[in-house]
Amino acid sequence: MTSFSAARDSLEGLALGDGFGERWFPLFRSPREAFEQIRARRTPEEGPWHWTDDTAMALSVFGVLTAFDAVHQERLAQAFGATYRADNGRGYGYGMHVLLPELAAQPASWRTRAHELFDGQGSLGNGAAMRVAPLGAWFHTDLDEAAEQAALSAEVTHAHPEGVAGAVAVALAAALAARGRTGPAPVGAELLAEVADRTPAGAVRDGLRRAGELSPATEPWRAADLLGNGQRIRASDTVPFALWSAAHHLDSMADALWTTAEGLGDVDTTCAITGGVVAARTGLTDVPQEWLACREPLPDWVAEAEAEAEAAD
Repeated sequence: MTSFSAARDSLEGLALGDGFGERWFPLFRSPREAFEQIRARRTPEEGPWHWTDDTAMALSVFGVLTAFDAVHQERLAQAFGATYRADNGRGYGYGMHVLLPELAAQPASWRTRAHELFDGQGSLGNGAAMRVAPLGAWFHTDLDEAAEQAALSAEVTHAHPEGVAGAVAVALAAALAARGRTGPAPVGAELLAEVADRTPAGAVRDGLRRAGELSPATEPWRAADLLGNGQRIRASDTVPFALWSAAHHLDSMADALWTTAEGLGDVDTTCAITGGVVAARTGLTDVPQEWLACREPLPDWVAEAEAEAEAAD
């Protein structure tokens, strides 16, 4: 398994989860109706299931990796800014509406502007975590490098330590999941424990510890209540539940996404995280054909990059 193929699969899963989760938002005007439909596993309405800023930013990360085999922070800032300038209607959060137009004009400004967000604290949101699973899959052979590169990718937009920690945790989970394609790798509580051990101290790591203590038989709505479902848009309120769901469903993308959606909240982002981690291990092999038909495809350049990578091998 190459770094490219693992990351490409993770990107596909992230985009699928993103679009799948986004389709539930119209029903959230009636949370009970949404919950009942998800519990009954009633497929969302017909497509296209458009992906959001989660996938748009993940594509920028993936593009930089294919070009440099590492996170080049200024190039990543440039890619984020250019993507936003081309299409800023993908559901970006407040902080990104402030930051990304500046990065489009002056990529090097991320070094100061990302730190100045939110009264000089930097963003502790879930934006760096939602886009990073393909990076973890890319560096799956070296967990230390996966964590280091994830931190570099986060700092461009999410300078708060908790924003960085969220990205590190998701990247590590995706790296461990990708290892399971070719050899032994932790699952369930064991995976959550290893991720927590390698995640910087703070609220994200504390949440991962709690997630590791929850039984896989816990009702998803209950797990989301205990761990957070992204409603507060913070990394610490998003990553533990999304990784709990992924860790206990690493062999079934469909089960993982249904479980994650049942937690409601910021469901496009929790499903994007879960989908990116699980697909690093399984690809899209068990995904219903009607889901694949509904999803918004990735840009053509992704397939072109894949063809180039295969030719180079």
